Amino acid sequence: MKYLLCCYGLRATTMHLNDELSLSSPKPSVPAVISSGGPWWRELNRYHWFVFVVASLGWLFDTMDQQLFNLSRAPAMADLLTEPPGSDAVKLWSGIATTIFMIGWATGGIIFGVVGDRMGRARTMVLTILLYSMFTGLSALSVGVWDFALYRFLTGLGVGGEFAVGVALVAEVMPDRARPHALGLLQALSAVGNVMAALIGMILGEMKTAGLIETPWRMMFVVGVLPAILAVVVMRRLKEPQRWAQTAAAEKAKQRLGSYAELFGDPRWRRNAIVGLLLASSGVIGLWGIGFFSFELIGAVFRETFQKQGLASGAIDGKVAFWVGITSLLLNGGAFFGIYAFSRVTAVMGRKPAFALSFVLAMLTTAFTFAYLKVFSDVFWMIPLMGFCQLALFGGYAIYFPELFPTRLRSTGTSFCYNVGRYIASIGPLTLGLLASEVFGRYGKVESWRYAGVTMCAFFLLGLLALPFAPETKGQPLPE
Repeated sequence: MKYLLCCYGLRATTMHLNDELSLSSPKPSVPAVISSGGPWWRELNRYHWFVFVVASLGWLFDTMDQQLFNLSRAPAMADLLTEPPGSDAVKLWSGIATTIFMIGWATGGIIFGVVGDRMGRARTMVLTILLYSMFTGLSALSVGVWDFALYRFLTGLGVGGEFAVGVALVAEVMPDRARPHALGLLQALSAVGNVMAALIGMILGEMKTAGLIETPWRMMFVVGVLPAILAVVVMRRLKEPQRWAQTAAAEKAKQRLGSYAELFGDPRWRRNAIVGLLLASSGVIGLWGIGFFSFELIGAVFRETFQKQGLASGAIDGKVAFWVGITSLLLNGGAFFGIYAFSRVTAVMGRKPAFALSFVLAMLTTAFTFAYLKVFSDVFWMIPLMGFCQLALFGGYAIYFPELFPTRLRSTGTSFCYNVGRYIASIGPLTLGLLASEVFGRYGKVESWRYAGVTMCAFFLLGLLALPFAPETKGQPLPE
């Protein structure tokens, strides 16, 4: 008995020491607990959680930056163009600025996807966070639409690079059974970044109403500098995944890390890249070319409501900013549950059925919202429903894309799918802006956005058409 107790005490001490050393250990790919059942999170040790938190914060602040742009886009264009809100010029330039931002996003994805495979996940993440933080701050100093668009392009470079290295890092560190759940939760937490942006917009809108500030949209971009602090933490504590380090050592002589020639030279990886590109393009157009422009539709509805109440122009601007912030909270509240719901559904149904269901629901709910949102109260149930269905797709991207490619190409392939799709998707905001201003402009400020949004919902069919060619990866280990 004494012998057994001694052995047990020695084993407990060893486990404790291993746990204490895990934050500095470069071996995060080994699970703390090997189990075939129970909650997925019980398989994570302290280093797993550290990586998850850092990657989640990096993507959370990334999405905060994106949402700050969406909330400030229309007032920024109106201010820089000296045009009234809702004018055709503001609609058109809102689409142009978003298109330029998305082109920068796609370009950053191409560049930093390769860098992430060659230089490492952790170091590339630091670089991308610093990049999007710095140029978000510079956006506040814009004096015209063209320098504003330039800053948004440069911000997009960092935004586009961060996602691929972040999900590759988490995918390679987590135990196999925990991987899809962790990636789904990471993507769901991105909604928190959008909520933070909405709260910032609401606070600044109230300050505008009270006469404390003149241009809330500039202050929004100043706040966007804060993620640079995270980069300092990442530089000091985060290690490269053991899986990547071993692959990098083996592949360095062959020069196959992050190679587009390798990605498209192998039929298997080429097919996966093209399928992933089509899946991402459909969802990104749906969100950036339609869903996020619901703020313009809703802002127009709110503006008409407040004008009928006889409010002064300055007061209307502040109240519209506040209620658009409320709308963003509702959209992203639905998004959080939608993204995490995808991770639960795909664990049961598989990746392809979950995507099919999500594309259909996203198309139907988006078209319904744009067609029938007409009064103030509709916002409180239509917008969360649309957010749940539209953003669920992005939980699928975070889970599915890292499963399509080997370690030497994971960041490159994931970034190609998620970000190069934005070159295609960049036509979405511009097309919506042209539809709203040139095709349906004669129907009025509100109805023009309504008809344009419903028309654009046809893009969700692109994802459905690509699904028959997609491989099913449920229950399979990461390819090597």
